[in-house]
Amino acid sequence: MDAPGRERAEHVDPADQWVLNPNTGEYELRLTPAAPRRAVPQPRGGRTARPAAPGREVPPPRRRGPVPEEPLPGRRGRRPVKKTSKAKKALLWTGGSMAFVLVATAGAGYFYLKHLEGNVKTTDVGDAGASSFKKDEAFNVLVIGTDKRTGEGNEGYGDAGSLGHADTTILLHVSKDRSNATALSIPRDLIVDIPECPATKDDGTEVTVGAQQDVRFNKSLGESGRDPGCTMRTVKEATGIQPDHFMMADFNAVKTLTSAVDGVDVCVTKAVNDKESKLVLPKGESTIEGERALAFLRTRHSFGNQGDLDRIKVQQQFLGSLMRKMSSSDTLTNPKKLLKLAEAATSALTVDSAIGKVGTLKDMALELKKVPTKNITFATIPVVDNPAEKIKATVIVDETRAPQVFDMVRNDVSFTEVKAQQKKEAAAVAARLKGTKADASQVRVQILNGGAASGSAQKQLDWLQNSAGVVKSENAGNADADQATTTIEYAPDQADQARRLADIMGLSGSAMKPGKSVTNSQGQPTMTLILGKDFKGAGVKLNGASAETPDVEKSTADKVQCAS
Repeated sequence: MDAPGRERAEHVDPADQWVLNPNTGEYELRLTPAAPRRAVPQPRGGRTARPAAPGREVPPPRRRGPVPEEPLPGRRGRRPVKKTSKAKKALLWTGGSMAFVLVATAGAGYFYLKHLEGNVKTTDVGDAGASSFKKDEAFNVLVIGTDKRTGEGNEGYGDAGSLGHADTTILLHVSKDRSNATALSIPRDLIVDIPECPATKDDGTEVTVGAQQDVRFNKSLGESGRDPGCTMRTVKEATGIQPDHFMMADFNAVKTLTSAVDGVDVCVTKAVNDKESKLVLPKGESTIEGERALAFLRTRHSFGNQGDLDRIKVQQQFLGSLMRKMSSSDTLTNPKKLLKLAEAATSALTVDSAIGKVGTLKDMALELKKVPTKNITFATIPVVDNPAEKIKATVIVDETRAPQVFDMVRNDVSFTEVKAQQKKEAAAVAARLKGTKADASQVRVQILNGGAASGSAQKQLDWLQNSAGVVKSENAGNADADQATTTIEYAPDQADQARRLADIMGLSGSAMKPGKSVTNSQGQPTMTLILGKDFKGAGVKLNGASAETPDVEKSTADKVQCAS
C-alpha cells in the first residue's frame, strides 16, 4: 500500500464507514479501499505516446465537458441523504440488574452484526426452550438480570457470595401480529416449586439437580449449577407459559447501556438521598447514566414501602423511559451512538444457542421493532403475602387474579387497547356461538383432564351421560399439558355439536377452538373437551375466559411516570 493509501486506512472514522443506502433506507458497512493508481492515458489515433522525460509528469488529456465524479465508497457526503423514519429501528432486548432493556440497532449491516455475534455468549438449554426462532409466530423471551458481582466497580453490589441468582426477571411476550407486547415481571421473592433440572459442573460433568418445593424464585438460577434453562423450566411450572428463549446480563449492562445513549430521563416525586445505594436526586426530572442509573434501579428504601414489589414498579418506569430514548430520532439517526449502543448491549448478553447466530439476532430485532411503544404493557404477576410467614418476606401467586393474566399471555391477548385486534377477536368469538345447535344425543366428545382436580374427567363424563344426554362421550385420561381454562376443539363440520356442548357447560365463544377432530375408541371422529384449572366441578357451568383487562396494576412504555 502506498503512503497516501496507508494514511487513509489508518485515519478513517469507523462511523464514516456506515453509509446510508438510499434504496433500502438502512446503513451499510463499506470499507474504503486504497485509492487506485491512475493509468497513463494513451493519445488518440492509436499512436504510442512518447515516454515522459525523467522527473516530468504526463498531464491527463483534455476533456470537452465536465465529468461528474463517482463517489468513493464510505464517503457519505457525496450521496443524497434520506431521512430514516422511526419505523426503521431494530429493537434488541437485554438486561442488567433491572433485567430488561430495549436497544435500537437500526441499519446494522451483516459484517458488523457478525462482529457483534462474537460478543454474545451462548448457553444450550436443551428442551427448556425452542430449538429455533420463528418469525411468523408469537414468542416469549425470558429476560434475566443476575446479581453476580462480576465486572469492574461491582464489588459492592448484591450478595458477596452470590453465584448469580435471578435478581430481576421479566417474561416478554410478543404477539403473533406484532401489534402489542407484554412485559410480565416475576418477583424474586415469589415462592415457587423448582423442577428437576440438568446442570453442568465446573469440570464439565453433566448432573441432574433435584427438585425443590416452596423456595424463592431467584434460586432457580445459580445454586447447585442451575443455568437459565432451569429458570425457564421454573417459569413454565409456575405460570404455565413456555419461554421460548432467554437473554441474561449482569450489573454492567445498566451502566454501559445508559452511558451509550447519553443518559436516561427519570422523575421522582420527592428528593432522594439513599445512603445504602448512594443515590442522590432532586425532586422532579433528572438524567442519569452509569453508576447513578444502577443505583436508581437497585434502590428500594426510597420508594413505596421499601419492598421488592415497589422496586419493580420503579424499574418498569425506568425501562419505559429507556425505550422512548431508544426509539427517539436522536438515537436512531446517530450512527456513532448506535454502534456504541450495540457494542455495549452484545458485550453484556448471554443468550440461548437458538438465537445466538447473527441471522437469528437480526430476525428477532426486525420483529421486535414492529411493536409500537404505546402497546408495550408492563405488569407484575399478581401476588399476595405468604400466609405461612409471621414476618412477611415472601409472596405467593394470587390464585384469584393470576390465572387470567397467565391465560391472556398464553392465548396472545393484548393488555392494551388494540382496537382492530379486539374487534376482530370479538367478532370471531361471537360468530362461534351463532348458528344451529345439534341435539345433545348427537354430540360426540372425548374428555381430557388438563389441570382440573384429580378424577374430574370421569365425574364430568358421568354427568354428561346421565344428566345432560351426551351419551357419545368418553374419558381419554390426562391432557399433554395443563391449561388455565376449559376449551373445546372441533373440526368445521362439528360446529353445531360444539355450540351445543358450550351451551350445556356454560362456555363462551372464546373457549371454542376451531381445529381438527380426533378419533375415539370406536374409530369415529370426535371433538376434544379439555378441563382446565377453571373447572369448578361436574355439572357446574363456566363463564369462559374473559378478554377484558384483568385487575392488575400496569403501565405502558409510551407514558412518562414519576417514582414515588
